[in-house]
Amino acid sequence: MDEVLLRSLTPKVIAILVRRGADFAAAEDAVQDALVEALRVWPADPPRDPKGWLVTAAWRRFLDATRSNAARRRREDLVHEEPPPGPAPSVDDTLRLHFLCAHPSLTPSSAVALTLRAVGGLTTRQIARAYLVPEATMAQRISRAKRTVSRVRFDRPGDVTTVLRVLYLVFNEGYSGDVDLATEAIRLTRQLAAAIDHPEVAGLLALMLLHHARRAARTTSDGSLVPLAEQDRSRWDTEVIAEGVEILQAALVRDRLGEFQAQAAVAALHADAPTAEETDWTQIVEWYDELVRLTDSPVVRLNRAVAVGEADGPRAGLAALTTVDDSVPRHTAVAAYLHERDGNSTTAARLYAEAARKATNLAERDHLTRRAARLNTRRDD
Repeated sequence: MDEVLLRSLTPKVIAILVRRGADFAAAEDAVQDALVEALRVWPADPPRDPKGWLVTAAWRRFLDATRSNAARRRREDLVHEEPPPGPAPSVDDTLRLHFLCAHPSLTPSSAVALTLRAVGGLTTRQIARAYLVPEATMAQRISRAKRTVSRVRFDRPGDVTTVLRVLYLVFNEGYSGDVDLATEAIRLTRQLAAAIDHPEVAGLLALMLLHHARRAARTTSDGSLVPLAEQDRSRWDTEVIAEGVEILQAALVRDRLGEFQAQAAVAALHADAPTAEETDWTQIVEWYDELVRLTDSPVVRLNRAVAVGEADGPRAGLAALTTVDDSVPRHTAVAAYLHERDGNSTTAARLYAEAARKATNLAERDHLTRRAARLNTRRDD
């Protein structure tokens, strides 16, 4: 049984059912029932046209469900519209499903969960494990999201930016439970890139690939974080880096710059440097200037302060940091790093310890605590 094939067909079949008149929630439930039947039947009797088989099976389950509702007479008329077995239309409606799952009426967490369920084909249990919440909690979240989007007109144009932000949220969850969400986000973004010719979709895909290429070097065997400057660059995946750079370059020449392309350009400059010392920090600052222009994000300004500190010295970085609200996450950690670079180990150790107390991630908390302890030990010696 090819589980990858089933997952890739799921959004297409849901979209076909919606186009034929099923509401989103009913279509999604019918397709999931058809997938269960496929897992039972296909190993012994694989269909010649898997997509057509799933469309027919899902449509029958939708019709069975509608017959049981109060509006029996109206819905029973749909029985005569049941498509015969055979090849399904080749139109790919995955793009519409991306837009529907990332509808602005949904909260970010609900949009992510619905995208993983309907477009990614993951089970509710898998999504719950990935987010470390009870399965019942995730089921309620997905059900509420489905009810919300069921009232949305499917023919309205979608917002690409919202879709990309949802996919980036999935990517940044990384890995937890039995689902690798970073890999899943890359798969879904490839799917989106195949369905829409948009430079920012390409920019997001390039950004994901360039970050993912460094994954093996980001932690030690015991799970401790390894800062970018200290990573073993021989462990970076050069093939994935080359693919990301190629995709980015093709997007940039179209001269429709967006924030994901600019972020990918920063990641590409890091990936291009043979050593940390050879990083082109001046160019990185210029790209952060573009990002500030595009987003005016306090997080971007924070990262720019780090880049300025590397390009022009730690005091210049500290000056740039004064323009960033100190409530921004990681502000204290950045201040500690720049003070350490400036030779002020006492202040740096105090700030590292303070940043560790604020950290919400255990690995980051341990990393910051170790840096504070190292500076305190060095000062005592």
